[in-house]
This record gives sequence, structure tokens and C-alpha cells, in this order.
Amino acid sequence: MSLPVIIIGAGAAGLMCAISAAQNGKQVKVLDHANKAGKKILISGGGRCNFTNMYTEPSNFLSNNPHFCKSALKRYTQWDFIAQVDKVGLPWSEKKLGQLFSDNKSEAILNMLLDQCQELGVQIQLDCEITNVAKNDDESFTLQSTTGELNCESLVIATGAMSFPTMGATDFGHQLAKQFNLNVTDTSPGLVPFTFDGFEKNRFDGLSGVSMDSDIECNGQSFRENILFTHKGLSGPAVLQISSYWQPGNTVTVNCLPDIDLAQHLKDQQQKSPNKTLIKVLKNHFPERTIKAFCDPLDTSLPLQNYKHTELEQLASLFQQWHFIPSGTEGYKKAEVTLGGVNTDEISSKTFEAKNVKGLYFIGEVLDVTGQLGGFNFQWAWASGFCCGQAV
Repeated sequence: MSLPVIIIGAGAAGLMCAISAAQNGKQVKVLDHANKAGKKILISGGGRCNFTNMYTEPSNFLSNNPHFCKSALKRYTQWDFIAQVDKVGLPWSEKKLGQLFSDNKSEAILNMLLDQCQELGVQIQLDCEITNVAKNDDESFTLQSTTGELNCESLVIATGAMSFPTMGATDFGHQLAKQFNLNVTDTSPGLVPFTFDGFEKNRFDGLSGVSMDSDIECNGQSFRENILFTHKGLSGPAVLQISSYWQPGNTVTVNCLPDIDLAQHLKDQQQKSPNKTLIKVLKNHFPERTIKAFCDPLDTSLPLQNYKHTELEQLASLFQQWHFIPSGTEGYKKAEVTLGGVNTDEISSKTFEAKNVKGLYFIGEVLDVTGQLGGFNFQWAWASGFCCGQAV
């Protein structure tokens, strides 16, 4: 028997697509190789699921075709998903910058989706690995899987990409796209911590766990949030954001004290309290071990009157114009998303169907559309999943 719709991938996009298609009267089966649906939903947002962002705009997404995401984001907005959450009575909170989190942890969002699937008669088959996909003469598809052979008229690929391999993430969707002669753009880890080279690692050894509100800039993009020193390099929201715009060899610039002009502040303090030591003034803004790491080998123990203006300016720039070239990133194992993916030029922005392969659809992270940090990737999953579900 040929099913109307099979969706490969029981993550955010796949489940949303299943709900949307079933609401449209379609019989739907969802397949996933994992032993549990929505594993990445469960670990997202530190287990609280940053399920959307109130300020979602197309400009929050990276793609070789920045216009591709516009249609879906317009047809299924953040307010539509919020209404879905409100309808079942799930409490949520705005943390900051429009980021919305589930008050009842990530499980509540996943259970909402699974309950809707159950109510609509969606079948979810777990522990099911796809070993082969073939297109038949009648435009249907035949899938060989570890649970047997399946046939369908519409096949939706919602497999995500390579971020979080410990959750079972693979490049299955990209390989399938290539099988059907669809182009896949270059992929790389996104929203990922940086690693330091030997010099920086040695310089900031001992700062692991230190967090600072900072401005971070690279390739004309900038973000203002916390940075976090780690054993391997630099993480925190601002770093994850800028990592998606960074290319190997690029310089990253950090301002660790964005709200004041530190050079001017030190000169003012010098005039006002010339006998006060430099380190005492700096300790009003930074922990002592941070000052030591940034200023070494400069001596900060002397009274302010002992320093020339040029020396104060030089010292201020250590904190406010810190330039470094990351040695790399922590890779897919720590990346929240995969940059790049199935080339959107080959996909309909309205239906998500491959233009040259009737009945084959791609949604969510498998596509070359990547959101910034803060709930945008979930909104892309909801929007692309919903719109595809209406079309299959």
C-alpha cells in the first residue's frame, strides 16, 4: 500500500509538517532512526526550549539566497506558534531579546507536538533506519528500511544536518539530495564556540568560566551579549552568534567594556585621584584575574599619575579592541546548527518541493537556511514544516 505522505525525521520540522499535513486531511507516517522523537527539542535552550523569537525577521537568517525564507516566515509567523502553545495552556516567558522559553521545560513543547500528532492519527515509527530511496515510474517513492519496505506519493526530508552527532545527527538529507542530483552548498558548523591557538590559550589560561558582557565583531557583523572563556577558547551567546559569520583566518574584535570609553575614564580618574592605583580603578570593571590576563606583562600596580596618556590609551585598547584570530571552532559536536545545506535555488519557497523531482520535499535545517541564536532556528522549522504540510 502506498502512503500519501512519509516524513523522514521526527524533529521540530518533521513533526510540524506531519501536523500540518494531517490537518489538511492527509494520512502521514513519520520515520526516525532514533529511539525517541524530538531529541534535539529536548536538549535545546538548556532543556527549556527557546521555541521562537518575538522579533523574527528574514534578516535573522543566513543563506546564499536571503529571499528564500521570506515566504514561509510570512505565512507561518512566530505569533502562529505562540497561539498554538497558548491554545494548549503551556506557560512561557520572554528571557531577553524576544527569546521565548517554555516554563515547563522542553518536554512540554515536544509533548504538545506529539499529542497533536496522536490526535490527528499521525503514525510515528522510531528505530527505523532508511537504507535506500528509489523513485518509481509512477512518480511514487519506494523506501527500504530496517523495518521493511514502504511506499509513498510524497516524501519529505526533515532529517536536520550534522550538528550534535551525539544525538544521532548525520548528513543523510544532504546525501539523499545529491542522489537526486540536487546541489548542496558548502557546509560548516554554526553557532559554535571558538578555539584559541597556543598563545591565546596560554594567555587566558585560568579564565575558564569568566563571563563578560561584550560587543563582538567580524566581517561587518556585530553582536552585544556575553562572552564566556572556556578551557579550549571562547564561547557564550555573542561568540556563538558571530561564529556563523566567521571564516578561517578572519580576525574577531571584542570590546569587553562596551558602555564606557575606558581610555577617557582612566584619564578622568587620573586627574581626579592621581594617587589611586591603576589596578584599583580597573577592579571596578573586571575581576583581578581578568586584568592580569589582559594586561600582562604591563605593571598595573602604580598610582595613576605614573602613567602617560598614551599608556592609558594602550591599556584601554587591550580590553576594548581585543583582536584575535581563532585557531578554529569546536566543530559539529558543539555546534547548535549546520551552515549551508540543500541549495534553495532548487527548492520551491512556497511548497518546499524540489523543482526537478516531483513529490520530494526538504524542510528545516537540511536546507541552506540557518537562523541566528535565540529561537530563530525553531521558527524556521515550524514555518517550513507548516507550509510544506499544506502542500504535500
